Amino acid sequence: MSQSNDQTGDSRAGFFYALAAYVLWGFLPLYMKALAHIPPVEVVAHRAIWSVPVALAVLVWLGRTADLRAALANPRMLAMAALTAAIISVNWGIYVWAIGAGHALDAALGYYVNPLFSILLGAVLLGERLRGIQWLAIASASVAVAILTWETGRLPLVAMGLFLTWGFYAYFKRRLPIGPNQGFALEVLILAPFGLAYAVWLAVQGGGHFAVGMPGDTWLLVGCGIVTAGPLMIYANGAKRLRLSTIAIMQYIAPTLIFLTAVFLFDEPFSATKLVAFGFIWAALVIYSWSILRRRPVVTAG
Repeated sequence: MSQSNDQTGDSRAGFFYALAAYVLWGFLPLYMKALAHIPPVEVVAHRAIWSVPVALAVLVWLGRTADLRAALANPRMLAMAALTAAIISVNWGIYVWAIGAGHALDAALGYYVNPLFSILLGAVLLGERLRGIQWLAIASASVAVAILTWETGRLPLVAMGLFLTWGFYAYFKRRLPIGPNQGFALEVLILAPFGLAYAVWLAVQGGGHFAVGMPGDTWLLVGCGIVTAGPLMIYANGAKRLRLSTIAIMQYIAPTLIFLTAVFLFDEPFSATKLVAFGFIWAALVIYSWSILRRRPVVTAG
């Protein structure tokens, strides 16, 4: 693996940053499962609230607070960030509910499908050309969705909700003319007042879990800031040191860990039909990965 930080190779630091982020995301269900007794909206509110100090601390450390101040004074930037903030908050809500309600397998499915949905978005919205083999990968994933729909009698709404929200979040995030760390800080600054208002309303109504009842709940809610902002910012620092093809392959780490956690730790039912469906998903990802690696330039270590 190259030590270079240029766009022709991968850096070792970038690899370990990205690996750490994906592993943290992969084990995030364990943390969210501990919050399963708290309503998802309250958890999302605290994810936004407590992400703010973490995000701002990182910007101070990086010396990038001027970018954030400029963004806050730019109405167009604020409008774009408000859109991405709204989308990611919906994604968080679906994810938190899915883990607490015993649908971690559906969450894994959603994040497996996400890269395929992203390339489909690129074709539809950006006019990017897809090769035949990439259409084959999308078709294979579509078969998996059809199988799961047939098994349950309904669309896999949790998985679809996750890959739709994350896919559109990534699409619009690309158009946010600000660095990833600054962009995330801007998003949580937009979300935090709504989260704080909801948390205060819950406290007045006597229905919240912060600073009342079990002490562990308070610390878990405060910790939502670290488990939300931490991996995102670690990932941002890794992604800029890696080729897109490397990131494209590494992104399967998180859903694989979620899948293993769901089956072996949460004991979620994994029927033969689900195995067939996931088989089509895994085949789609192998095809997609091969299409990326086939056009990846050879880079010598140095």
